[in-house]
Amino acid sequence: MKKNFYLYVALFVAAIVAFSAIASSFSAKANNENVTVNNENNNEQKEELPNVVILATGGTIAGTGSSSTQTTGYKSGDLGIETLIEAVPEMKELANITGEQIVKVDSTDITNEILLKLGKRVNELLASDDVDGIVITHGTDTLEETAYFLNLVVKSDKPVVLTAAMRPATAMSADGPFNLYNAVLLASHESSKGKGVLVTLNDRIASARNITKTNTTATDAFKSFENGYLGAIVAGKPYYYNNVERLHTTETPFDVSKIKKLPQVDIIYGYQNSPTYMYKAAVQNGAKGIIVAAPGDGTLSAKSVEGVKYAMNKGVKVVLSSRVGTGTVSPKEGYITSDSLNPQKARILLMLALTVTNDPQEIQSFFDKY
Repeated sequence: MKKNFYLYVALFVAAIVAFSAIASSFSAKANNENVTVNNENNNEQKEELPNVVILATGGTIAGTGSSSTQTTGYKSGDLGIETLIEAVPEMKELANITGEQIVKVDSTDITNEILLKLGKRVNELLASDDVDGIVITHGTDTLEETAYFLNLVVKSDKPVVLTAAMRPATAMSADGPFNLYNAVLLASHESSKGKGVLVTLNDRIASARNITKTNTTATDAFKSFENGYLGAIVAGKPYYYNNVERLHTTETPFDVSKIKKLPQVDIIYGYQNSPTYMYKAAVQNGAKGIIVAAPGDGTLSAKSVEGVKYAMNKGVKVVLSSRVGTGTVSPKEGYITSDSLNPQKARILLMLALTVTNDPQEIQSFFDKY
């Protein structure tokens, strides 16, 4: 009886083992089939995703420090585009991502030559049916200048979005990764088309014309004071509330495709006891245009008036802007005024205007429209 009992038990155990093996085999096969299906679905999904190119120029977003608490004095533009993309894998759920390294510099070292190179490359990419949007990573210090330049020279309605970071990638509170994710979100979103060049930091969506840096180190340094933001990003979705009224991109006459060099335009700061020799130095060193960052409503001291007249008599175009930060410079007979553009953006527009015309009235019309 015991022998028969043990025999039955052995047979029963063997049957369970065999059944388990068969079940495992079927389960593995089913899992493999599911993996294949999921991969196929992923491939199909990737084919349906928009294609976004990230152009990297350096800046704090690619910066590295010696510790996780270092938020000043770090090495700007240290990381390459591949590292930035790998750091935010979630972007690949929004778009098919490719990247190019244009330059690796602090944004204070963005030259006219780099601006032209970037503008031409953006237009080349956007002319392709394989590119649906572009993101540009940039240093914060001169981001608004590059953004406004592109706002005037891009010849496409496809989204172009600039983003940046106030803290380096190595900081424990680095703001770059999420800013980059949001930039890809905007560049891949249908609602971003035709709105001009966009800038996004801290979940806000701004027009390149109106955004400016307002703080040296704070993460919410970028503001769009009087004209407001275009919208915001909430729960992974862009919400647009305002439109850009000033003309941009395809509606401007500025074509950089064949331009090899931009005219030299200098900015001269106005202040108490400001001298005339700064104007003479600008003219003697090849300036074709001068922006005056004047006090108040574009007012000029007696010596500044002398300097401006000297420059104008030499054929140099002078534009009155304001150092105040907000407000519109009112029209002044005999002078070109910058409307609401701050001095650094007025410089960008005057450079491009001088590639089209030397007529002061036409240049003024550009400031009134763009």
